[in-house]
Amino acid sequence: MQKITKEVYLKWYEDMMFWRKFEDKLAAVYIQQKVRGFLHLYNGQEAVLAGALHAMDLTKDKMITAYRNHVQPIGMGVDPKRVMAELYGKATGTSHGLGGSMHIFSKEFRFYGGHGIVGGQIPLGAGIAFGDKYHDKDAVTLCCFGDGAARQGSLHETFNLAMLWNLPVVFVCENNGYAMGTSVARTANHTDIWKLGLGYDMPSGPVDGMNPIKVAEAFDEAIQRARNGGGPSFLEVKTYRYRGHSMSDAQHYRTKDEVAEYKKIDPITQIKDIILEKKYASADDLKAIDKDVKKRVSECEKFADESPYPEKNVMYDVVYEQEDYPFIDHKIK
Repeated sequence: MQKITKEVYLKWYEDMMFWRKFEDKLAAVYIQQKVRGFLHLYNGQEAVLAGALHAMDLTKDKMITAYRNHVQPIGMGVDPKRVMAELYGKATGTSHGLGGSMHIFSKEFRFYGGHGIVGGQIPLGAGIAFGDKYHDKDAVTLCCFGDGAARQGSLHETFNLAMLWNLPVVFVCENNGYAMGTSVARTANHTDIWKLGLGYDMPSGPVDGMNPIKVAEAFDEAIQRARNGGGPSFLEVKTYRYRGHSMSDAQHYRTKDEVAEYKKIDPITQIKDIILEKKYASADDLKAIDKDVKKRVSECEKFADESPYPEKNVMYDVVYEQEDYPFIDHKIK
């Protein structure tokens, strides 16, 4: 694994702060009804992405995840302006405004969604890894899902084939404690989700998902194992979301005191403390980063606000090859 240097800590701080403020802005514009439909925010889970990206080779490795998927493509290299525009349903979005919040996608930056079906991305992640192995590509796929999706039958089918075919994939359960409003303890007779991999002789284990250092170390080991022909791994990354499952979640299933306890180990605060303790930057330096982050988020909002909505024909153009749309019996008005 690349050494975690001063530059890495500063990048982690800036990236995680940007992701947090980017989604805070999304929450604000959602209330203004500029973003519609469901909106699932990542606040609190940023260390998972920060650590993962440090361990990945972003020139070839891939990622696929669930519908809590706004900041991952940004980390992979997608222009955040296009991500925000997609949430606005604008033509300048990553999918021309047709995918929305739950379906961000970028083939260019090897980010394969964004999937609204719970657990639907698990077999797809193995399929991407199968393609890389079949074509002798030296790439690893990170397949991420939540604790609720870990209860899907497709996970077991996928784990079986991934081990049988020795695929270069790392399965990542981002366990934030709740499947919508159902706690992990209420979904099974055990709470150690990582042990599900042991039935397939898959290297598996828990990870502190609030600390990007611990995440980077665990992901590096798993990614290198896959890249060197050692096959799949399964990591249960124990994290926490500070906001509800989605913006419509009243959060009656947990207390404010519980959220406050987890905020004491906020990944952004942890990295900020290390930076100040090691004198990698001063408090004023970090304030300057915060100011720049706020400016960049405002630029994303302005871009999305000013972008046009897609033309109606785009909805057909991305589905049908023939220009006369032979499979529909009405004309576009």
